[in-house]
Amino acid sequence: MTLSPDEEACDERHPQCPLSPPSYVLRLAFALLLGSLAISFAHANDAASLRGRYSELQARLAHNQFGRPLYLESTQTSGELKGDVYSVDEHPFSMAQQALQSVDHWCDILILHLNVKGCTTSGTRGANKLSLAVGKKFDQHVEDVYKLELSSRVAAASADYLQVQLNGDQGPLGTWDYRIQLEAVPIDARRSFIHMSYSYRYGLVARMAIYAYLSTAGRKKVGFSFVNRKAGGRPVYIGGMLGLVERNTMRYFLAIDAYLAAYSLPPAEQTERRIHAWHAATERYAVQLHEMDQADYIEMKRNEIRRQKSGLQ
Repeated sequence: MTLSPDEEACDERHPQCPLSPPSYVLRLAFALLLGSLAISFAHANDAASLRGRYSELQARLAHNQFGRPLYLESTQTSGELKGDVYSVDEHPFSMAQQALQSVDHWCDILILHLNVKGCTTSGTRGANKLSLAVGKKFDQHVEDVYKLELSSRVAAASADYLQVQLNGDQGPLGTWDYRIQLEAVPIDARRSFIHMSYSYRYGLVARMAIYAYLSTAGRKKVGFSFVNRKAGGRPVYIGGMLGLVERNTMRYFLAIDAYLAAYSLPPAEQTERRIHAWHAATERYAVQLHEMDQADYIEMKRNEIRRQKSGLQ
């Protein structure tokens, strides 16, 4: 009895053997499938975790010092500062997802921060880079600013979850491991729940520079967290390094907020609306965030954005 080619232990060298993938190809395909399933499972867990956080924060979102559904927290560990903002956004998730995925959109967001003097992008899909020029709260020449390189990655984008990561290895003045992460889930047809975190690590040089700032120009600056109340009920806000990271976390979050608020406008109107909206939002929390008068900020940002659009930094 003769076996058919299908019944024989054959390979592609057999003249009548059906073509089939080599075993290593099958193993690779199986490994990729398992990896894809693992990533999908992890993102499902991330979405579920964020929805759970929304449920946990209901009371804090409804009653807080911000006058809107927003909660901010900060942490300091050995050599790391981190701030987290959670907020209900009055825009559909589909719009927020579209607006916040593009690396070019993130340049338009980050430039609103008064210390970001310019932003350019490079790279290809899946491997995008942002180059930030970071400086002081006034218009500066290119040779006087620091460069901060961030990689941009859309870690998840599904019908009910978005996660975008901006990561930088090295920062100015002895800081490193910069992380800006945004994630969002839909609440209903018109609202989204957004979480933005901002963190970085610092060494001895950065610690000394921060302490020098906090003992001079920044000695009266505070964050948003309550640490006590004075007689008559006036709040005492957190200061020091946690106050510093809370202020910057809010500035970046309000930049995202201003970008989303202007996103549905005609393109020619968006930039001006974003600039005005960011400054107005920071002035709502003037105790923590006031740095410049409106006219000075708007003039500075118009100049910086003009240079950014023309390719000059």
